[in-house]
Amino acid sequence: MKNKMLATMITLILVILLAGAIAIIVIYKMDHTSANNGPSIDKVVESSVDVPEITTNLKNNNFIKIALKIETDSKKAKKELEKRDFQVKDAVIDELSETSSEDLDSKEGKQKFLNNLKKTVDQYMQNGKIVKIYITSYVVQ
Repeated sequence: MKNKMLATMITLILVILLAGAIAIIVIYKMDHTSANNGPSIDKVVESSVDVPEITTNLKNNNFIKIALKIETDSKKAKKELEKRDFQVKDAVIDELSETSSEDLDSKEGKQKFLNNLKKTVDQYMQNGKIVKIYITSYVVQ
């Protein structure tokens, strides 16, 4: 009887320890998952540069007014990008001159434009990289 009680207590303690270990692992994994969801909006804003509205011709002789926000990976990259504003504007104008209004009508067309622009601007960067480019204003006529 005493051996049965001892075996039951040891089994019960092992079950409790196992449940505790599983709970700790689950909590640890949840913390890392939520931490890897990306930077906070404050971090995004403090490492982003606004490109003021640019008006230029498109490939098919329509014209566009567009404003952008470029997110970098650090404050240092942001400062560099602010100094390179003339190169960014030139890249935007060059890319748009090869794009028609029909290309920009679709979500895929806008994304292609943004991806091409990101590659071009990223080539200028020496202290960091471009994370994402957002269209903040857009009018085609």
